[in-house]
Amino acid sequence: MSVAKRQWVSPAGESKESWVVRYTDNGGRRRLKTFRLKKQADDFEARAVIGVKEGTHVPDSASATVAAAGKLWLAKASADGLERGTVDDYRRHYRLHIVPFLGTKKLSQLTVPAIRSFEDALREDGRSSVMVRKVLTSLGSLIADAQERGLVAHNVVRDARSRRKRGKDRRHEKRHRGKLKVGVDIPTPAEVKALVGVLEGHWRPLLLTAIFTGLRASELRGLRWTDVDLNRHEIHVRQRADIYNDIGAPKSEAGERSIPMPSVVTNAIREWKLKCPRPATGQMDAQGNPVKVLDLVFPNGNGNVENRANMVNRGLHPAWVAAGVCVDSGKRDEDGGPIMVAKYQGLHCLRHFFASWCINRKVDGGLELPLKVTQERLGHSSIQMTADTYGHLFARGDDGGALAEAAAAFFGN
Repeated sequence: MSVAKRQWVSPAGESKESWVVRYTDNGGRRRLKTFRLKKQADDFEARAVIGVKEGTHVPDSASATVAAAGKLWLAKASADGLERGTVDDYRRHYRLHIVPFLGTKKLSQLTVPAIRSFEDALREDGRSSVMVRKVLTSLGSLIADAQERGLVAHNVVRDARSRRKRGKDRRHEKRHRGKLKVGVDIPTPAEVKALVGVLEGHWRPLLLTAIFTGLRASELRGLRWTDVDLNRHEIHVRQRADIYNDIGAPKSEAGERSIPMPSVVTNAIREWKLKCPRPATGQMDAQGNPVKVLDLVFPNGNGNVENRANMVNRGLHPAWVAAGVCVDSGKRDEDGGPIMVAKYQGLHCLRHFFASWCINRKVDGGLELPLKVTQERLGHSSIQMTADTYGHLFARGDDGGALAEAAAAFFGN
């Protein structure tokens, strides 16, 4: 492998020069690549030497464009049976964000600076920081798929993230991202008590289940009567309903779990079972095919999967306002009075509360469960996820009271 200077005179009589890297690729084929600057040629030579030695080097001519690799990636995502919502997100990221900026580029020509420029271009074109992160995740997945196919040697998106993680920007981001705060992100016990006190109708058993079992909204929407054991006070999570109301497996293997129910939930569900709309069996659709009976615990009025927006806008939000856990929206009604809105906006805040209830000390009204048991109750795929999200809620062993007791025991007082 060598770097050589090439000089020539243009038709206009101007003196020109470039730098040429000559090398033999993994398959024994001789290659040549030209650069305007010697530094660029030296950088390429250094990478190519390692790539050829490790058998990972992919010449530009053997690489694919980002657009072409993206089509293969999307086809694989569909073939792998990923959820419709995930595949649709991938398609939108590919069509609206990746192809317009990078579609014609060869994968082998992508560099860490090029990825940084791509991020900047997305932001300048009006994408939010959240959307930029999602698109970069999709691009990293696209390149990983291409890497497995031998279309590119390195995943520059993941290389860029590794560098950033070690850099000051990443430390600054982590320092200022903030932890979930009780009373801001997590409802306080007093707020939840107020909420429980106003729950009524068919929303009462649903929201009590969310509060005291920590089920995700998708798991509540997909819960069947066969998965509720009222005698043993247990709920078994075996399926969920996605954003398209399609019934499928839980989010991960850890998502399939059993959760004990306190008696307030068991009693509410037992009462609800007598009123719950149960679709009749033996019904036929327009084509004469038998209609599948879902037999859901919390269905809509027709016995089908409940809409998540209904659960929030018709069930949770009015209950928060009725409980006085609300804030001024800044708007006024016809009489000039303030229009109050729920302090906590999504169902996930109830899952956050359940996690804090599992963690809180018994003297504070919590369950005081170990981290591993809390992970299992939440259905997190790893204990690290539970620790990163809720670890700061665990009681510290070095508070003033504990230190005083330890010191007294040490000195024999």
